[in-house]
Amino acid sequence: MNVDTLFAEIANLPNIPEIVQELIESFKQEDVDSEEIAEKIAMDQVLSAKVLRMANSAHFGVSRTIASTTDAVVLLGLNAVRTMVLASGITGAFKAPEGFDIKGFWKQSFRTGAMAKWLAKSAGADLETAFTCGMLHNVGSVLLHLGASDQAASIDKAVALGADRIELEKSQIGVCYPQVGRELAVRWKFPEEITRAIGEQVDPLDAEDFSLLAGLLHVGKYIVECNNKRLSEEEIIAGFPNDVAKRAGLDPSHLFDSLEESKDLGSEFDQILD
Repeated sequence: MNVDTLFAEIANLPNIPEIVQELIESFKQEDVDSEEIAEKIAMDQVLSAKVLRMANSAHFGVSRTIASTTDAVVLLGLNAVRTMVLASGITGAFKAPEGFDIKGFWKQSFRTGAMAKWLAKSAGADLETAFTCGMLHNVGSVLLHLGASDQAASIDKAVALGADRIELEKSQIGVCYPQVGRELAVRWKFPEEITRAIGEQVDPLDAEDFSLLAGLLHVGKYIVECNNKRLSEEEIIAGFPNDVAKRAGLDPSHLFDSLEESKDLGSEFDQILD
């Protein structure tokens, strides 16, 4: 099976709201009309309701109630609101495959996005783009469960026992989740830097031209997985992808000193899933 065949097997491919597409395109725009964006967000009742619920959560510590998307932009900033809308819109686009823990999947994706954003601060990459790459890094897995459910479920069980996911997906299905995720991002007309990061996340050093975002995604995924397994700092350091980190302009020793503050990154987005 190739990517096109897989997509043909999926009855209803996920589609993102138009406002999400516009926000992605606005990443590189120097002059963004935040009031216009707030008005467009308000026109989508589901998205705006989720954004307001998150904006009023204790995580953001706003002293007064945020009653509109315009208030949210003013009090929290366009970047924060834009990220909330992206998270809400993209998660809402996916239907849960049968037997698939979609909430757990998105919680992991939020943490990976937040970790990539955290790393981007040190690497000089765009923070929102890094978050988006992290949040989308594993969407190919959902599509594999939709288009090749039996094989995907079998692979999940084998991976839980220590097998290599990429090798199994390629041998049993014909494509792996980074390839599928990249194709979806292409079909969604996302910028090339995002599609590349998703497609090259597993072996960023093997690419002809190194993608900084793919490197950040690779390192971020590693740290999140270590945090999930509750590994000690010594264990994290032992397997740390130093070559990728250094190529991405990260200082591993500095990261190790700050690992504790990274453990809860992304948890504020979990309420979107309620």
